[in-house]
Amino acid sequence: MTGPSGPDFEDYVSTYGEAVDSSIGFAGAEHELYTGIKAGTLTELARRRLGDPGRLAALDVGCGPGETDRLLEGAFGRLAGVDVAEGMVELAAERNPWAEYSSYREGEPLPFEDGRFDLSFTICVLHHVPPAEWSRFAAEMARVTRPGGVVAVFEHNPWNPLTRKVVRDCEFDQGVQLLSRRRTARLLSSQGLEVLESPYIIFFPRRSDALRRVERGIGRLPLGAQYYVAARRR
Repeated sequence: MTGPSGPDFEDYVSTYGEAVDSSIGFAGAEHELYTGIKAGTLTELARRRLGDPGRLAALDVGCGPGETDRLLEGAFGRLAGVDVAEGMVELAAERNPWAEYSSYREGEPLPFEDGRFDLSFTICVLHHVPPAEWSRFAAEMARVTRPGGVVAVFEHNPWNPLTRKVVRDCEFDQGVQLLSRRRTARLLSSQGLEVLESPYIIFFPRRSDALRRVERGIGRLPLGAQYYVAARRR
């Protein structure tokens, strides 16, 4: 989950998971639980808004070591990942040989032609991007998404005090600026995207289908650990 700025994530190629688990250990769940919830949420979003995910091409922007992608195997017709940290990309490709991975340099356009993907998503990456680059980052995600396709941004909820603690305690999140759900929605709207939905997610750090159903009913409450904003390219 690396973005085009911030700490040198090459330093965390072999210790990324341990660093995340260290910061969230107080909640009693490993990071794979949260990753699984977001992977499932993304697949459900794609099905609702775009149809059978098995017929879709998806792009993971800031794929990091491919941990989310590992849980998406077989979910999409084609999945590609991209990151500025070459070591992370190499690890993602090793973990997920069925997916397509590439790296690119900071400040450069994403290495894909216009409209190549049905769904472009980024998970807890935007807060690592300098605020001055947010618009460019969102514009690139929109560019590589086809008209009618969906751009989805998952981020930490700055209104949740436990989330702020996690970010504060995570060694590679030092000094980042979290974005509110409203700010992220405005960012996507500023690129001509039509915001479709923006619920808060992960209210309960437990493995439970029943709790996930409860969360869908209370997604408007700003209490979840994270949120996502999904927007359609016109």
